[in-house]
Amino acid sequence: MKTKALGFLLFVSFAFIACEGPHTHHQHDNAPAHGNHPAMYATLYQQQAAEYKALCYQAFNIATERLDARLQIPTDNLLAVVVDIDETVLDNSPYQAQAILDHFGYPERWDEWINAAKADTVPGALSFLKYASEKGVTVFYISNRKEKFREATLKNLKAFGFPDAVNENLLLRTEENDKEPRRQQVLQKYEIVLLMGDNLSDFISAFDTSDASVRDSFTMKNINNFGKKWIVLPNPVYGTWMNALPGMEESRKTADNSFLEQGLKGF
Repeated sequence: MKTKALGFLLFVSFAFIACEGPHTHHQHDNAPAHGNHPAMYATLYQQQAAEYKALCYQAFNIATERLDARLQIPTDNLLAVVVDIDETVLDNSPYQAQAILDHFGYPERWDEWINAAKADTVPGALSFLKYASEKGVTVFYISNRKEKFREATLKNLKAFGFPDAVNENLLLRTEENDKEPRRQQVLQKYEIVLLMGDNLSDFISAFDTSDASVRDSFTMKNINNFGKKWIVLPNPVYGTWMNALPGMEESRKTADNSFLEQGLKGF
């Protein structure tokens, strides 16, 4: 049963391979009929599963505890919380759902979705960031959305009352995907109390690789950071992890997803 479950998870996630979107965004050219679309269950999980919401609330509950603990330590430092945007504070699942229903793939209609500025909040995100702001902690949004989406992104964040939704606190992608230079920019004036994201490269650039062994190695080296300074949000649909699946590069050329079996580990 575990083998079948893992195979199913990999299969439903296949459609969202690395591209130029928020982290490594979705691409599913020649999408099949929505009745058996490979992203169907991943999207339903994000939109309908109580477990997804529970994981989000759990992440922000832990973040609140960690923030409170840091605030009890006297300091002259300016404190900051750094968050990703997509699938960390804003929910793009309606775009993913529409892509399934209308049989199109990223980047088709992505600009339309972002410019509509109507992404809802990820469960728990708004209340936590408002709490942090009330405690005098500055919020920075580091996202790999393109600069051309700055106005729409700010509009979306402001519509819900996200704190510090201003130009200087919104650090979008310019020349490169690597977020480290932008994290260093924040560190010039602030102590970063927490980093929050749905992709491991939201924490350290070493995770932004297609080498699965390297990603596993850095995960083990940083066990003590997870749930402490690094808070991971659930994202069943896309991410850098897709790049690391065995056979992914070849699958991009052939559109053949049979390579997924290479990632399975039986009993």
